[in-house]
Amino acid sequence: MSRLKIGNRDARRLFLDHHVLTGGSTSAYQAADTLALVRRLGFVQLDSVNTVERAHHMILFSRAPSYRREHLAALHHDEASLFERWTHDASLIPMEFYPHWRHRFRAAKARIEANPRWQERSGPEGEKVLRDVRKRLRREGALMARDFEDKGAGGWWGWGPSKTALEMLWRMGEVAIARRDGFEKVYDLAERVIPEEHRRARPSEAATKDWACRAALDRLGLATPQEIAAFWHLVSIADAKDWTAKALKRKEIVEVSVEGADGAWKAAFAPAGIEARIAAADEPPAEARFLSPFDPAIRDRKRAERLFGFDYRIEIFVPEKKRRYGYYVLPLLEGDRFTGRADVKAHRSEGRLEVKGLWLEPGVKLTKARERVIRSALETLGRFTGTPEIDAGAALRRARGG
Repeated sequence: MSRLKIGNRDARRLFLDHHVLTGGSTSAYQAADTLALVRRLGFVQLDSVNTVERAHHMILFSRAPSYRREHLAALHHDEASLFERWTHDASLIPMEFYPHWRHRFRAAKARIEANPRWQERSGPEGEKVLRDVRKRLRREGALMARDFEDKGAGGWWGWGPSKTALEMLWRMGEVAIARRDGFEKVYDLAERVIPEEHRRARPSEAATKDWACRAALDRLGLATPQEIAAFWHLVSIADAKDWTAKALKRKEIVEVSVEGADGAWKAAFAPAGIEARIAAADEPPAEARFLSPFDPAIRDRKRAERLFGFDYRIEIFVPEKKRRYGYYVLPLLEGDRFTGRADVKAHRSEGRLEVKGLWLEPGVKLTKARERVIRSALETLGRFTGTPEIDAGAALRRARGG
């Protein structure tokens, strides 16, 4: 049976639809809508960089302009609807998925016990430090690393023995992140953070692998085994390959060929019924929007380049003189195309959103109509970040060639 061929335009539309970047957003956005959005995405990445807006807020705002920051905090801190763990990075994840992280806890415990660096960071009395940290959490409740006297006493990233112990216990699942205070982790015993029904659930390793692969492909729409494995970072590429082979035999998924932006075709997998999904996918809105550098739609840089012809790299860790664009460059999505990028900084004390530079993709012109939609996107972003004064004149003139 020949593979279904999915042209580039349909692939882009499907991909953006699965990443919740098509369709409109309700003006009356509630906490339940935020939870539904995180569930559709699978998770939302956390990041502390606040040059424009922290990644988790920007990711949700880009999909729902009426999103409110306090909803995410309430879902995590108060309602226990989200938990914080690692996927590819620190993320907030729907609580019902928590049982599938149990196998990762076990693997983390084995790695920690086998890695002498963790023992070195814990100090010569590492076991005593672990016991003392457990006792203090049980006796005093939620604590931050700075509540321990040895904070910053050398070690990894300034970690002292107690901070190392907190991180060890968190990675092994004994401890959970109860909340963030000024983006600083607040730790507590998992039994006081994670609802009992999720804490006591014991899915088998096979069940977790099946769930991880199925849930990843369902959210990606089209994916290779490598992309399936990378979604949650819960299974290996070999596991994903094994799952796709078995799911093909069960006729739960199909093989497809996906056209890239350059006209090349690449083999991938899709859920059965992918043609219906393509037909049902919404068209992306015509207006422009700026995405976070950590947005899930561009997290896989190679995939973004393959599907959209958009070569994006974040330059935060690149020395200033070697940067091609800038420190915090936001991709510009316009319809189903990435048409440019902008180096943006929010000056909150001045209420000013500065656009240091704007670069359009090859073949994209800054017409009057495009300038209007870019200004509209900046105004929407400025309202969200509390910087309603848009300082973009010089950047727009340079982009026009003036």
